[in-house]
Amino acid sequence: MQKSKNILVAPLNWGLGHATRCIPIILEIINNGDNPVIASDGQALALLKKEFKGHTFIELPSYDIEYAKEGRNLKLKMLKDSPKIWKAIRNEHKILNRLILEHKITGIISDNRLGLYSNLIPSVIITHQLQVLSGSTTWFSTQLHLHYIKKFDYCWIPDVSGTNNLTGKLSHNTDCQLDKVYLGPLSRFKNTGQYQKKYDLLILLSGPEPQRGILEKKLLSEIKRYHGKVLFIAGRIEKEQKVEKKGNVTFYNYLSTESLQKAIDLSECVLSRSGYTTIMDLNELGKKAFFIPTPGQFEQEYLAQSLDDKGLVPYATQEDFKIEMLSRIPNYKGLGDIHSTTTSISSILEETFSRVNENSEPIPISLST
Repeated sequence: MQKSKNILVAPLNWGLGHATRCIPIILEIINNGDNPVIASDGQALALLKKEFKGHTFIELPSYDIEYAKEGRNLKLKMLKDSPKIWKAIRNEHKILNRLILEHKITGIISDNRLGLYSNLIPSVIITHQLQVLSGSTTWFSTQLHLHYIKKFDYCWIPDVSGTNNLTGKLSHNTDCQLDKVYLGPLSRFKNTGQYQKKYDLLILLSGPEPQRGILEKKLLSEIKRYHGKVLFIAGRIEKEQKVEKKGNVTFYNYLSTESLQKAIDLSECVLSRSGYTTIMDLNELGKKAFFIPTPGQFEQEYLAQSLDDKGLVPYATQEDFKIEMLSRIPNYKGLGDIHSTTTSISSILEETFSRVNENSEPIPISLST
């Protein structure tokens, strides 16, 4: 009888996007009869604990990522914070062998946690950033990221391989040492085709502080001039779900996956950051949107500009945004045309971890003492 595999799934805690796009992966692991061992820290771990009650969770060393208050200072702050980020990467790599032994782990899926590679069991990194945009230092930041990606056995890319994609140039790299698997866009949501308008606008916030809070404060001021019905999701994962209604605006601190899909389905359009996971979710549900990229976050700025250039979604900078700009949305096509033509996630999981011998020890006995 085939034994179930214990597969470590470890998203980076940088906003909630890395965690939420791991949800369909975790569900497929469970559907395959295997056991997810879920590891992260902070709000990403808190969210997954709410989604997958009763499963095994591990708290990993925090990268402790925060954005600068001024977008132009983001690269400088990330450079300043790089020693603690590299320390967290080293620390998670140091404890990995112990985790493999203690939890009998037979495979690893890391979403941008760069220290979770292993030469003992198959390890996968999920990333759409084969080019890491950082302005004048793009070449260096890309090479640094590739240095870590190549330590993994496989690189799973949540997009399609062609040029008619969601990530533009970000997910393309000709480096022959990369073992790339294009998964197609990943989303925790499923398009049921059901839509009944209840809200004119859904405001969906996410991302690290302080920029999440700065945008929240700005939008609370802007929506005072908006006359339609608004559902405002603040993106704060707290112990208890909170709801408040003021005039034409309904506020939630957060919503579960099921409730958030319902909220999106009930909304005419979405105002959000241009984080890639949000883009994949809105693409799955075929929504019209307006994006405000995080100031100084080169990737979000590039994605917003790219989708605007394609006539899909308009955007504005955080500094320039005015609520009246939402009138541009009807002039854009919206998301929903990019879908995977690859094999199923279930098949990719099976192929990736098929060489694991379920009847053997997860690590050599010589390393277990």
